[in-house]
Amino acid sequence: MNYRHAFHAGNFADVVKHVVLVCLLRRLTAKPKPMCYVETHAGRGFYDLEGEAARRSGEARAGVFRLAHAAKAHGPVADYLDVLREINRAGALRIYPGSPGIAAAILRPEDRAILCELDPGESAALKSAFRSDRRFSVRAGDGYSALPAILPPPIRRGLVMIDPPYESADEADRVLEALKLGLARWRTGIFAIWYPIKERRDAAALRRRLANLGESVIAFEFCVTPDDNPARLNGAGMAICRPPWQIEACLAEACQQLESALCDGRAARAEIIEVSDGQENATSRSRQPSASRSRARAGRIPG
Repeated sequence: MNYRHAFHAGNFADVVKHVVLVCLLRRLTAKPKPMCYVETHAGRGFYDLEGEAARRSGEARAGVFRLAHAAKAHGPVADYLDVLREINRAGALRIYPGSPGIAAAILRPEDRAILCELDPGESAALKSAFRSDRRFSVRAGDGYSALPAILPPPIRRGLVMIDPPYESADEADRVLEALKLGLARWRTGIFAIWYPIKERRDAAALRRRLANLGESVIAFEFCVTPDDNPARLNGAGMAICRPPWQIEACLAEACQQLESALCDGRAARAEIIEVSDGQENATSRSRQPSASRSRARAGRIPG
């Protein structure tokens, strides 16, 4: 595997994914019963935005740094930024949490998490990051292959995050296979799938396959540039199977703030799409983004 998330940590796609993850985890932890968080491609847990990889790519400047220095946040975006402040102890934004780090900040003492990571180096870093956290169990190996042994977990409520690097041509096939298995084995679980958006037709094809699962599905798709160029990452999507109550309102509120902060007020495309039985109902906003964009500064997260 050649993918290294350290080059992309904190970019706009990470921001979109993690704001949605915060929405989901807050709803699950709002109820008194415990929950279990499962992740198939967990990475190393935390990333240094001052490290060589992040500095070389500079992707966080157009993502989390830009959002952190935008107008005062509220709702789910403010919640997400509060998590970053907590991890960085209200100081300079240097450590960016991956999805496991986000989960660690939100899960309660009674909750549990199971993290899978295939890459040996990333898996070792992940184990080191959570070695003293009794809520977390880290498994070195392929997350797809681990799901049959993990699901269903002893705790009935929870969330599975499937977030592969999409390096291989058959990655979408593997995601759908894992999702079908997971939905059948954990009938009370919620499943979230992150996917890159380069061309709109590919995202539409994935949604059509999700529609055939026989489950309620919501897809949140956010593009910072027009999704018609296969040579670049134009947007990111999060598909939620068995979405929790009122998640659409949370996503809509987040969408407005993300547009304002990351796209000069309007995304190239931003949609919340209800997918079921081959039908789609989309709340859509789209435009060509402005050519001029403010440059985000690294540093302290405004309070």
